[in-house]
Amino acid sequence: MGETGHSVDTLYYRALALQVTCHAVNALTDRDQVRGRMRETIDRLSLQIAASIAFLGRDTKLVQLPEYFLTGFPMGETIEGWALKAGIEMNGPEYEALGRIAQDNRIFLSGNAYELDSHFPGLYFQTCFVIDPGGRVVLRYRRLNSMFAPTPHDVWTRYLEVYGLEGVFPVARTEIGNLGAVASDEILFPEIARCMAMRGAEVLLHPSSEIFGRERSAKEICKLARAVENQVYVISANSAGILGTSIPVASVDGGSKIVDYRGLVLAEAGAGESIAAYADLDLPALRRSRRRPGMANLLSRQRYELYADSYRGSSFYPPDSMLQAVPSRDHFLAMQRRTIARLEELDLI
Repeated sequence: MGETGHSVDTLYYRALALQVTCHAVNALTDRDQVRGRMRETIDRLSLQIAASIAFLGRDTKLVQLPEYFLTGFPMGETIEGWALKAGIEMNGPEYEALGRIAQDNRIFLSGNAYELDSHFPGLYFQTCFVIDPGGRVVLRYRRLNSMFAPTPHDVWTRYLEVYGLEGVFPVARTEIGNLGAVASDEILFPEIARCMAMRGAEVLLHPSSEIFGRERSAKEICKLARAVENQVYVISANSAGILGTSIPVASVDGGSKIVDYRGLVLAEAGAGESIAAYADLDLPALRRSRRRPGMANLLSRQRYELYADSYRGSSFYPPDSMLQAVPSRDHFLAMQRRTIARLEELDLI
């Protein structure tokens, strides 16, 4: 048995960043049509996941899906309109259907969806989720930094009242290790991954939908950096294109990857739908690296007290900007412009 009471077999397993095409719902106007499109997507995924595991082996215990896999992203819809069109309920039929995939294949299934929350009517949150082999949602992380979507920070005071800080930075302690998540370009913000590591995260799940090319982008660099500085595995799944919008399909395609706790890329997919981004995760080795004294043990060398007062005394993008009402889409850029102007006045930029 391992130190946490789990057998060694459960801590050494295969993970897959499954690169699949997104079938967007933007062109659909009827809610029943949208729900039908989601069912088709989940049915297709059920077959793809089962076939992938049959090919890769039954020791595949973790499957990461890309960002937007269920609906695509809003393109002109109002916040309330997108919530009505693409938002799914926290205990809705989509989660039930995804839970059956996890149960049937005895896997942890991770993805990202636009989720409704009765505490915040009219809004939606972009939510990273993990479903365990019993079909239960064991992790629900709401994206905290988004350019064009509501986040918990936009209703910060109320969100903390409802969920507390541990609900903001959740880490699921499971039989395959401690799982945390960041969404899409949040990989660029080191504090989010760091807060997950502070709470024990060993595997950082990263659903994304991004440009991928031969030259390393900022996101590509940061995937490696987040792995090294937090001594975590990063499981990053990208889209294999997005169908159903006017944007060229392959604008976001390729580069799904698995990075180990040393920053080494263990596997990477090319373009198109693919199971190429799979690798074996060795949690006992990761834990040994975290317990080994030396310069490479960056997590144990962190001196958070050095930075705490600087964070506490600084406020850039303000919280609670959606606490009173659901704004128009213009809100996001307007808030950013106000933040930039204020930082200029303070001579900080």
